[in-house]
Amino acid sequence: MEDKLCEEKIKCETESQVIDFPEDIQKEKGITLYYCDICNKSLSQKCGLTHKLIHTRGKPCNSDVSGKSLSHKSSLISHKHIHTKDKPYHCDICDKSFSENGNLTKHKRIHTGEKPYHCDICGKSFSDSSSLSRHKHIHTRERPYHCDICGKSFPAPRILTIHTRVHTGEKPYHCDICCKSFPSPSILAKHKRVHTGEKPYECNICGKSFSVKHHLMIHVRIHTGYKPHRCDVCGKFFSQNSHLTAHKRIHTGEKPFRCDICSKSFLESSELTRHKRTHTGEKPYLCDICGKSFSQKGYLTKHLGIHKQQ
Repeated sequence: MEDKLCEEKIKCETESQVIDFPEDIQKEKGITLYYCDICNKSLSQKCGLTHKLIHTRGKPCNSDVSGKSLSHKSSLISHKHIHTKDKPYHCDICDKSFSENGNLTKHKRIHTGEKPYHCDICGKSFSDSSSLSRHKHIHTRERPYHCDICGKSFPAPRILTIHTRVHTGEKPYHCDICCKSFPSPSILAKHKRVHTGEKPYECNICGKSFSVKHHLMIHVRIHTGYKPHRCDVCGKFFSQNSHLTAHKRIHTGEKPFRCDICSKSFLESSELTRHKRTHTGEKPYLCDICGKSFSQKGYLTKHLGIHKQQ
């Protein structure tokens, strides 16, 4: 009976009418009416549970800190951890902590190697659904998220958010060791390896390790000979896009890196860095056998050959 009355009530409200049940009918039918504190409409208890969703757009749980609305109480509890910086979910393998249980589950797959999400186009597997979604944009070439400042497009909103900080200069992630700031948590994580010396990415061909995954990918091309970047002037191929960019300056004559001491210009920033040592006298490469120092790594390598011959 209550369901029927609820349905009639909703029907009346959609016709812009509000019909309140007389008190004697309420008592007779056992109906308890509740009033919406947003629009003051009277509703039965069952209707009241769903009515507020009209106002909240399906997100009835509000954060008293940020005012953000969420669809479930559990989502609100997880959201509040952002403000409190509480991380109650701990990895029992590496002791890393997380604000949400779902993030812990994803993290554990780093240790287990589990990749349950598979691309139905190329068969590649991923540890989480968001990584799979981003990967699929490679096949579709879809970049639906656009920067309203420069117009550049991105396959995921998270990448757009990080990109926007190029324009704003915002760097909200801080290193607790040297206080240097970064625009994204992933860049901060890579930076911290400078302090810890951690190199988690190992080449399965020669065993060399790297602190950044991208550096490993580029390194592997030494073994495979893969050179995907082609010069459209002379047809020469390069393993890295940065090498192609530097190479093209041979054709254009551009030398954008200029010494502020003697005004000499160079094709690459690394050439300028090496050149500046002729002015400063800096010799950062030290021989651990005899203690002699060198301004360039190549000079140290040649020098070490002398010791090997002895």
